[in-house]
Amino acid sequence: MTYIVLDGCIKCKYTDCVEVCPVDCFYEGENMLVIDPEECIDCGVCEPECPAEAIVPDTEDTPDGKWLKINTDFAKQWPNITLRKDPPGDADKFAQEKDKFEKYFSEKPGTGDE
Repeated sequence: MTYIVLDGCIKCKYTDCVEVCPVDCFYEGENMLVIDPEECIDCGVCEPECPAEAIVPDTEDTPDGKWLKINTDFAKQWPNITLRKDPPGDADKFAQEKDKFEKYFSEKPGTGDE
């Protein structure tokens, strides 16, 4: 098992989770984070830190493994993030919205720890 980030993170991008990760396996896109499942050690410390409840075990993924694939693919493309940042100013507005992937997902990378 590994942990993955779901679409609840899109447009929220709270980074409370990255500062508790002991193996620095989070990667930052323009409007969400992903976890590299190959680096994740399944400790679970990040899950309760996410205000949007967007981090789950991969056993809670869709039947086709959509989110595991998204996390795996974009962890290879986006920069690593290990330091907490302020969330976007409108993050709370999007925190409880459902089905955000089709509406808002961006493949563009974030800035990482710069």
